Amino acid sequence: MINYDEPLYRPPSEANSLIIQATLGCSHNRCTFCEMYKSKSYIEREIEDVEAEIESMSSYGKIRRVFIADGDAMALPADKLLRILIKLNTTFPSLQRVSIYANPGNLLKKTPEELKSLSEAGLTLLYLGIESGSDLILKKINKGALFSHQKEAIIKAMANGIDVSATIITGLGGKEFWHEHIEESARLVSEAAPTFLSTLSLMISPLTSEPFISAFENGFEQQTDAGMLEEEKLLISLIDPPRKIIFRSNHASNALALRGTLPGDREKLVEKIDSALSGEIAVRPEWMRGL
Repeated sequence: MINYDEPLYRPPSEANSLIIQATLGCSHNRCTFCEMYKSKSYIEREIEDVEAEIESMSSYGKIRRVFIADGDAMALPADKLLRILIKLNTTFPSLQRVSIYANPGNLLKKTPEELKSLSEAGLTLLYLGIESGSDLILKKINKGALFSHQKEAIIKAMANGIDVSATIITGLGGKEFWHEHIEESARLVSEAAPTFLSTLSLMISPLTSEPFISAFENGFEQQTDAGMLEEEKLLISLIDPPRKIIFRSNHASNALALRGTLPGDREKLVEKIDSALSGEIAVRPEWMRGL
């Protein structure tokens, strides 16, 4: 049995995955909008402790999916990640997928050879919070990466055999900068073409409100549900990738769940958003939303 260090987060699609905490917290932990790991200091766990936890789960039936946490476990040196992957594969013979959180910085620090070796050892998917394609917004939220870094990181990972699931946060530019936020995000996704794309909705907490809002010189006017949906509609309308992207907006923070592929399902997705905007279909009540 694993005793997790709380709080513990995982993407929606990892709901049925075994979670292994290889790191605690987030190595960057300075994004002004994010409170997820503010209560933790970043720690790289001892590799022997991680291997022992994996071994402790060896009798728990057929483990097919594993998610490596915390916030950006890809910050671990490649040799440590490789040891974890080898242990996972030897312990769980039915293993089909291993995924991990990453940020652009720790991806770009890995050499192509290191990424290739991780892919060959079974790392199949990484989750990358790009948040926005706008350099203006990325600077305001203290992301630690710009458009060019995000694009390079996605292309580099995929060129070396690792799929990328990228996330964008609607509402991140508020009412003042929403067009730039969405237009540049669509350009980034179109040029980098990650395997998967998902959207989250901005949720400002008391813990992060002051540093986040203070970066907006004219104040920050938060988008309404209708504004968020208009952002999603514009994003979907503008994305024009060279290959199919699987799109989801099933995160608990979103007012409307969407699923399809881009650009193929563009019209269907836009029609559903229009139905929500007109009131023909209901959106998720605010009390049911969260991180």
